[in-house]
Amino acid sequence: MFVLTAKLSKSKLIAAGVVLLAAILLIVLLAASGGEDKAKTQSPIGNTNDDRVAYLATFGWSVNAEPTQTQKVKIPDTAENKVFARYNDLQKSQGFDLTDFAGREVMRYVYEILNYPDASAPVYASVLVYDGHIIGGDVTNSAPDGVIHGFALPSGTQTAPETTQQTEPQSTEETSEEAASSAE
Repeated sequence: MFVLTAKLSKSKLIAAGVVLLAAILLIVLLAASGGEDKAKTQSPIGNTNDDRVAYLATFGWSVNAEPTQTQKVKIPDTAENKVFARYNDLQKSQGFDLTDFAGREVMRYVYEILNYPDASAPVYASVLVYDGHIIGGDVTNSAPDGVIHGFALPSGTQTAPETTQQTEPQSTEETSEEAASSAE
């Protein structure tokens, strides 16, 4: 039977502790940044206007080719925000998760949908883009009884035949107010 003993000085013990702590910190930082990289690599490309319009077309939407609104928005820092939590639940239901982008500024592009079934008021698709990738969005019906939902067509509906009608973009203020009122 062999017995090994080791004599460690306090300085060697402290140095080993610092190295271990640095290794743990490095692992945590890599894991935290890995979520955003994963989200970006799995997210659809939304770098150009054509990319975003084509993405919406995959759901059957025909949209006015020019966005009615383009703006920077900040994703809330905390999931404790009830409005953010509800909106992120919608995003999760369609394969996105905004928690990886908490505290970051993203671009929001709003397009008028031209073929929403039985629309009595304008309907808009909002697309959220970060670093050239689509990270979320929604469809908002601005009618008084309208709802907000994911990009997919509402269940049990089909889109109306495509129309080539181009509408005049609304002002940024009008679109923001309509989207804010329908989100409540």
